[in-house]
Amino acid sequence: MTPLERAWRGGRGDFRLHLLSIFSVSVAFVCMAAALLVVVNVQSLRDVWAKSGRASVYLRREASRAAGAEIEQALRSTPKVKSVRYVSTEDARREVLDGRTDAILSQLPADAFPASIEVTLEDDASASRVKALSDMLSALPEVESVETYQSWTERLASLLKAGVTASALLAAVVLAAVVSVVASTIRLTLQRRRIEVEVMKLVGATDEYVRRPFIIEGAVQGAIGSLLAIGLVGALFLIVQSRFDSELGVLIGMTPRFLPWYAAVAMVATGAVLGALAAYGSLRRLLLV
Repeated sequence: MTPLERAWRGGRGDFRLHLLSIFSVSVAFVCMAAALLVVVNVQSLRDVWAKSGRASVYLRREASRAAGAEIEQALRSTPKVKSVRYVSTEDARREVLDGRTDAILSQLPADAFPASIEVTLEDDASASRVKALSDMLSALPEVESVETYQSWTERLASLLKAGVTASALLAAVVLAAVVSVVASTIRLTLQRRRIEVEVMKLVGATDEYVRRPFIIEGAVQGAIGSLLAIGLVGALFLIVQSRFDSELGVLIGMTPRFLPWYAAVAMVATGAVLGALAAYGSLRRLLLV
């Protein structure tokens, strides 16, 4: 009888114990997958904003339309500038109030919404190029301020760094939990099959022969547990994505993204390897190899 056949027969005999182990492993991997999902989306958002190359040039209230037109014309002839759009105070007020019934906003005069020039740079424009353009525009007397959204990118980078650190710590906890659960399950399984193992050793079976099906069972527990975790997180992701506001996606420049396929495969492989190692470690002590 091959190790796979013996593992299948043993798994059927202790299926309740294995189901409990798989459930515990799934709970641990759900936490890890959720943390990775947050990190992936924050990374995507940071990349989108870092490459957006956008700038909002807010003009002073006393700046004339002619002055704004001169700045607009100068920007159009500037290298790496893709598009330039002048937004008057009336246009700005209309865009803010579009579809909204807020009484306070609707009572604000047009002067409360400053005129601006929306600038979009080419995708290959460097951050230094955006900053240089911002400094040049800020020095103009007609310009009140320039918003390049670089500060938000830096905040997202800081948040991403903290998220990666937290995910690494959570991953360590998950790995320890998986090893502990699978090792405990294999030890209990071995105790329940003690008579069978002793008979096999009496007839000449080696420790390696005895150990193989248990290692396969541990690997299967880890792989199935991680796969179920990815499936559960994927179902929750689809629910969130179906309720995600498309206008918000346009505003931030992206929609939620699920884990890349290689991350999902790596999680399943990690679960299988951890399960196998946990089973091997527990059996190594119990069989006194």
